[in-house]
Amino acid sequence: MTQLGIVPLPARCDVQDGAAFVVGEATTVVVDPHPDLIAHGVLAADLLGRVTGQPVEVRYSDDSRGAREVIRMRIVDEDPDLLAGDEAYRLVIAPQRVEAVARSSEGLTHALASLRQALRQGRDGSWSAPAARIDDAPRFAWRGLSVDVARHFLPIDALKVVVGLMAHYKLNVLHLHLTDDQGWRLHVPSRPHLTRKSSGTSVGGDPGGYYTPTDFGDLVQYASVRGITVVPEIDVPGHVNAATHAYGELTPDGVPTEVYTGIEVGFSRLYADLPATGEFLRDVFTDVAGMTRGQYVHIGGDEVLTMEHDEYARLVAQAAAAVRAAGKEVVGWQEIATTPLEPGTVVQYWDTRVDPAPFVAAAHAGAKLLMSPGSKAYLDMKYDATTELGLEWAGHIELRDAYDWEPTTLVEGLPADAVIGVEAAVWTETIRDLDALTSMLLPRLAAVAEVAWTDPERREWEDFRSRVAQHSDLWNRIGLRWYASPQVDWPATSRA
Repeated sequence: MTQLGIVPLPARCDVQDGAAFVVGEATTVVVDPHPDLIAHGVLAADLLGRVTGQPVEVRYSDDSRGAREVIRMRIVDEDPDLLAGDEAYRLVIAPQRVEAVARSSEGLTHALASLRQALRQGRDGSWSAPAARIDDAPRFAWRGLSVDVARHFLPIDALKVVVGLMAHYKLNVLHLHLTDDQGWRLHVPSRPHLTRKSSGTSVGGDPGGYYTPTDFGDLVQYASVRGITVVPEIDVPGHVNAATHAYGELTPDGVPTEVYTGIEVGFSRLYADLPATGEFLRDVFTDVAGMTRGQYVHIGGDEVLTMEHDEYARLVAQAAAAVRAAGKEVVGWQEIATTPLEPGTVVQYWDTRVDPAPFVAAAHAGAKLLMSPGSKAYLDMKYDATTELGLEWAGHIELRDAYDWEPTTLVEGLPADAVIGVEAAVWTETIRDLDALTSMLLPRLAAVAEVAWTDPERREWEDFRSRVAQHSDLWNRIGLRWYASPQVDWPATSRA
């Protein structure tokens, strides 16, 4: 298994000595002539071509049996040899042929990621993958990355790079923190002043920006082809200074708040008794849900420090009701666990310093827990005291810190089956562009991805560090900035 260097570690991997599949001029990707599979065939040819520098043809055929130099990708309804789960896949690499089989297009995306990671360049410049069979499926259904685009804005092209990186490590949820005190980043047709008045600034007075519905739809489509669902977050009832700056009727005196470009939290809020508040929540969440293909919309709910709990619970209920009325399910930060929740609500756990009782109670009432512990999965924390970017409130997170933790034991008394998944998060108080972002994500995102995908009894730090070292060449080849953790023996030629 270590020979292939695949991250996350597959469930089963049998590597054969000697023979290899070589990507050459005649290599062809073959898929059945169905629209979703055609998109995956084009993606496979593009990704393999980018890695190897060889143009890879796509062919659409129901039958390629016996053909050589073929990468055959198939979706099957029934296959007793596949592991359990909708995202399971089987990848068989033989000297003349590669077979990728899955129950879903998402499974094929994962098979492609494993094939791409298995490719190695020989001394003659050719690219090949060792003969092997991989049977694989994820541990958790939700394997995410939350990106804050409110404190500093990131254009769609930068987010597409992030999506590609996520797909490479088999993550499947991109959670976008679209609104905060410093800026509003998604145009909402029913509330146009949100972007007209509150999108132009970022932390420190840096330039802002926003996504049009067309931009957002483009990103959603781009992510979907790569097996990733976009979950939009509109953070209420706190973190709302951008909203109250655009719409003064959301404040008790009707006066818009001033622009805010600092990094303090907890001072802004909505007011449950104002008539404008309920209408605002309905308008915004209805529009956002309408732009969202996935089943979830995130309502925020964190760090509301200037509000009595009863009013907080009323506002959370209003936001959740608006999301459900629009046909979506609710996600919120861990503070919402202190309020009555509908079964199926996803509670995102981030602060390990608080009383676990509300989370255990919420789970017994039917909520699901999404694990994003700040001390392990907040990838904007500094690697160490010398790191230029990032914050330190949750401590320093080196690569092994991001790897050595178990999601089901974070909250004492929480049933293991209440954990829906794992999500890394990166906040952008100090992160201004894509280079800064990837330098904080890599290599730690690969570690969190393995926590989310691989069963804990198969995860082992020494094996992981040897596999992740093999990924630095790819990061350099595609121009990603990354951090050369001293905990890994990186190839001398690949250090960033």
